[in-house]
Amino acid sequence: MTRRRYENLDGSQNRKKLAHLRQWRKERKAKIKDLSYRIPQAEQRQLDYLRSNRTQTTATWIGHSTFLLQMGGKNLITDPVWAERMGLEKRLAPPGLRLEELPPIDAVLLSHSHYDHMHLPTLRQLARANARMQLFVPAGLGAKLRSCGFAHVTEANWWEEFRLGSLELHFVPAQHWTRRTLFDMNTSHWGGWIVRPTNHGGERLAIYFAGDSGYFPGFKLIGDRFPIQWALMPIGAYEPEWFMSQQHVSPEQAVQAFLDCGAELFVPMHYGAFRLADDTPREALDRLLAEWARQQLELGRLRVLHHGETLRQ
Repeated sequence: MTRRRYENLDGSQNRKKLAHLRQWRKERKAKIKDLSYRIPQAEQRQLDYLRSNRTQTTATWIGHSTFLLQMGGKNLITDPVWAERMGLEKRLAPPGLRLEELPPIDAVLLSHSHYDHMHLPTLRQLARANARMQLFVPAGLGAKLRSCGFAHVTEANWWEEFRLGSLELHFVPAQHWTRRTLFDMNTSHWGGWIVRPTNHGGERLAIYFAGDSGYFPGFKLIGDRFPIQWALMPIGAYEPEWFMSQQHVSPEQAVQAFLDCGAELFVPMHYGAFRLADDTPREALDRLLAEWARQQLELGRLRVLHHGETLRQ
């Protein structure tokens, strides 16, 4: 049976040729990069508060695209990855919280199936510790995850809405692609998540977890539908831009995406944990800050978290 292949809003599937990969690898050998900068660990981690909190909205950055989100009395994890390595590369900085330090987890929100976002050993550890934990995943991943032993799996297509207690979960578009083997290119979808209370009353209470994405008109479409308070936006893995731009925003494009979606607060992610491309964590941050200044945006609308740091509403 022919498997469905998913596409971006513009119909593209982001297929790269082997020649492109060879050219990137050739360019990488010629670059000298300073990888000494490490994302700091939070000076004061709020473990007791996170375990007891049932009312306040929070976001705690674990690292890369992994956040602990708390809203409406529920504990959610985005793209949980506690791996010590990604491929041949060692993790650049440790996770902000250890797995055993997490409060009970109600649900996992996956953006797509790439290994730095869907890490099966981490998912298994979470499931063992949280027997009723639900997985909300892009369409095309349900059968694989059920075959791996996960019982509570819900698949999502773009713009679908789900309920989790007093929360709305909306799966929204991104511009990306997926692949885990030689034969499953784009056979599962990709996207981001909007999390907001069901009794939002039209207020700007939503958290937008953008997942992985190139720059595309979908950021404005998402902002037109949802009043967003916090945008968790990727800024890393953009170099070389001729190779990466269709799948990963640059820091400058991330700022434009933030403006497009109309969010109140920008929280950068997807940098500092793994070396996935040629840019460094320091370069990503420096370019973000330079663009923020160039656009003359208020410093109070940018929140650069340390690993393990908690943002409260």
